[in-house]
Amino acid sequence: MSDQVKITAREIINFWFPDGPNPETQAHLNFWSWRMQGGANDEIKAKYTEVTRRAAEGEFDNWANDPIGRLALIILLDQFPRTVWSGTSDAYAQDPKALGLCLEGLKNGHFDALENVWFKTVFKLPMEHCECPDHLANLDRVIAIADQILEDAPDNLKGIYEFAAGQPRKHRAVIAKFGRHSHRNKVLGRTSTPEELEYISKGVFPHESELKI
Repeated sequence: MSDQVKITAREIINFWFPDGPNPETQAHLNFWSWRMQGGANDEIKAKYTEVTRRAAEGEFDNWANDPIGRLALIILLDQFPRTVWSGTSDAYAQDPKALGLCLEGLKNGHFDALENVWFKTVFKLPMEHCECPDHLANLDRVIAIADQILEDAPDNLKGIYEFAAGQPRKHRAVIAKFGRHSHRNKVLGRTSTPEELEYISKGVFPHESELKI
């Protein structure tokens, strides 16, 4: 362990949210696009591949003892694997653990303790991403959360969070129709139905929506 790079929850937070406590509208929009549309991928792979593996193995589970640590762990388990292990089943293998952290954080006050709406937006993502028997119920819940986030957003950022509030609705439509995120079928070794094949062929997926305001 001594030869491993030390990492803190705050370092992950500062990396994932570089725009500070009072972001300008365009800067905030640019950083959301950077986060969600692959702009951070090269840096994640270069700096955080080993850290992501360590998180998956449970090394940082104690981070969940406080709100910021829990958010950082959710990022390591929900966001970074999609880059580090892109194109493999490992990209989604930590979704259940990330979901558990999210749901527990909603219950124990950690979500409410987060200081801004962009932290809260990322905190809730496992409810959209994790395929599970309660996925539709989780999506209904996260739609209500996203609507509250929009209401709480600073006036200059409301356009961004109006877009964000639409994302779980898009995910819900997919899950209601197919019962799963069909675009994952190939890497997860699942056989797609004819209806899913038609959907996949169009290449229009919620997680690839272009951020516009």
